[in-house]
Amino acid sequence: MAVYQVLVVDDSAFMRKIVSDLIEADSEFKVAATAANGKEAIQKALDVKPDIITMDVEMPEMNGLDALQGIMKQSYVPVIMLSGINEQGMKETIMALEAGAFDFIRKPSISHDQDIAQVGKALVERMRSAMNEVERKANRNASLQKREEAQGNLMNQSQRIQRDVAAVPSRRDVDQKKTEPAKLEKRASSEQIPFVQSKVIPKNTPLLSQKPARVDQKAEVSKSSDRRLEPKEIKELRPNKNKPVVPPKEIRSARIQRVAADQVAVTSVSGNSLESRVAPMQRSVSSLDVGFNKLVAIGCSTGGPRALKTLLEQLPADLPAPVVIVQHMPPNFTRSLAQRLNTFSPLHVVEAEEGMILKKGTAYIAPGGYHIKVNRTSDGKFILKLTEEHPVNGHRPSVDTMFESLLPHTSLQRHLVLLTGMGSDGARMMKKLYESGVTSTFAENEETCVVYGMPRSAVELQCVRHLLPLQEIAPKLVQAVK
Repeated sequence: MAVYQVLVVDDSAFMRKIVSDLIEADSEFKVAATAANGKEAIQKALDVKPDIITMDVEMPEMNGLDALQGIMKQSYVPVIMLSGINEQGMKETIMALEAGAFDFIRKPSISHDQDIAQVGKALVERMRSAMNEVERKANRNASLQKREEAQGNLMNQSQRIQRDVAAVPSRRDVDQKKTEPAKLEKRASSEQIPFVQSKVIPKNTPLLSQKPARVDQKAEVSKSSDRRLEPKEIKELRPNKNKPVVPPKEIRSARIQRVAADQVAVTSVSGNSLESRVAPMQRSVSSLDVGFNKLVAIGCSTGGPRALKTLLEQLPADLPAPVVIVQHMPPNFTRSLAQRLNTFSPLHVVEAEEGMILKKGTAYIAPGGYHIKVNRTSDGKFILKLTEEHPVNGHRPSVDTMFESLLPHTSLQRHLVLLTGMGSDGARMMKKLYESGVTSTFAENEETCVVYGMPRSAVELQCVRHLLPLQEIAPKLVQAVK
């Protein structure tokens, strides 16, 4: 069994000891080195070349975010961020996830042994997931490389066959080579004859090769005027049956005015003028502005903050639908995530609250620790309902819970999206919605996922209509919604 080498980075010696003990409690991992700040972490990453790194967010000299960016410039190493629950720590954690950190956990409370054990379990789980993803992508790249090499070999073999075929002479060439000596021999024998006797042609015999004199008709036509007509002049004398007769400009203008007057007379008699037709249309559009008949629902987990940033940056402010998002994340962090995404997205991004009325052009992120559901009121409005029911698929909020709440709302055009994430949350209810007639279903493909878990589960259930790279989801989604 492989033992993965770990670099532990934290400015507290006591915390370095706790984290190291939690890691080495699992036989798959061994702490190869520790570092007390970001600068030391960058150097240790070069020297030790660890398989994975745990990184404290807030440190002196160089914080975890800057250290992460420095390490990523050298080579990719999965990094698990350890974050405090203060506002600055949460904000920098979200930025670290955008910068390429694999995942994060909340730092354990030193005064609670139970909390330390839970954090240790979560840390090892994320580290194992990171290593599985590294190995999966390495195996995938190796198989792709073998496939490309095999295709290259086939191409080279095909080129060699074509070259060999081209080098083999055709039957025509062979026959030509066989007859060539005979032709040369015949030509040589004819060249050896010094004199060929010709027949004597009588003096008055006409020559058949002479052609009768050509009568120049054009010259005959112009004989009376003693001047030869040029070809252009002859062409102009002939009538052109295909050329349409165009009336003068004044006549065309009068016809246009008469037709316009006739149309005005018809509409005034029927009482169905253009103005009377447009007005009801304008009134119906203004009534639609009050509500909406479309909704976008998105689910994601590991790697989600970075994926959400890429997706929401491309959604326009006038999107005619609200966007409801479930991102697996602890309490308080979702507020920082919403604030961060709001600075990038043309949409208005907020952390969801109980009873919020859904509005188009707004994105609502489920708060950590709460399930989110879409309910409809008696007056036809759609609102958000937050519950503390038991976790579903090990998560609260759960994507499946949010998707399930959309099942009864058949009046809405529902557009479902699953992005990167561990596990299978969201796939089961996407399948139910798909079977009920919701065909606008999207999933991020394997190439761009940090973890190809949730999208893969939906693909295996055959309920994904559009499997796309992350960058291509937003344009296709906007096209489907609009």
